Amino acid sequence: MGGSAAGRQEGEGPAGRRPRRGLFAVLVALAAVIYAADLVTKTVVLRTLEGEPPLVVLPGVLQFRVIFNSGAAFSIGTGMTFVFTLIAAGVVVAIVRTARKLGSRAWAVTLGLLLGGALGNLTDRLLRYPSGFGRSTQLQGHVVDFIEVLPGNFPVIDYFPVFNIADSAIVCGGILAVFLAWRNVQIDGSREVGDGE
Repeated sequence: MGGSAAGRQEGEGPAGRRPRRGLFAVLVALAAVIYAADLVTKTVVLRTLEGEPPLVVLPGVLQFRVIFNSGAAFSIGTGMTFVFTLIAAGVVVAIVRTARKLGSRAWAVTLGLLLGGALGNLTDRLLRYPSGFGRSTQLQGHVVDFIEVLPGNFPVIDYFPVFNIADSAIVCGGILAVFLAWRNVQIDGSREVGDGE
């Protein structure tokens, strides 16, 4: 119990504000890189590949094919665009609020991945067709997906859903969050110690 309390006190007070600012900077920088990469890649593939046959990068392994996804990451829940838009907005708000307690570099990376990915797809939902400024349909824009792995050769299922940079960041951030929770690492950098430890 004493160790847990000590862990929670770490990084607090005037001396602890600098490390927390540094961790927040890591979160913001990573989110910005992912967001920019997502926007740039979507813009490039729309200008070069929309309406075109798939661009084969590695035959049978990787190709780029533009699709417009109204569902969640990896085309899950197609047709529930409005709901996923609200969820994505809620995730962004929750991450920003949680970041105030940040005391762990691993959580800074995790939240940066989730924030960058959520912002990337949220931008599509707010601005891409059929949503956008001046249109009657709002919060229902379709997300641009274009990365296709093992086309027609994926084991167990016929194909792996087409995805984008934002989807990849969200999945990686989710996996990291599960791992950190399993390791009992808290947002503030402390670790919860069980009765048997």
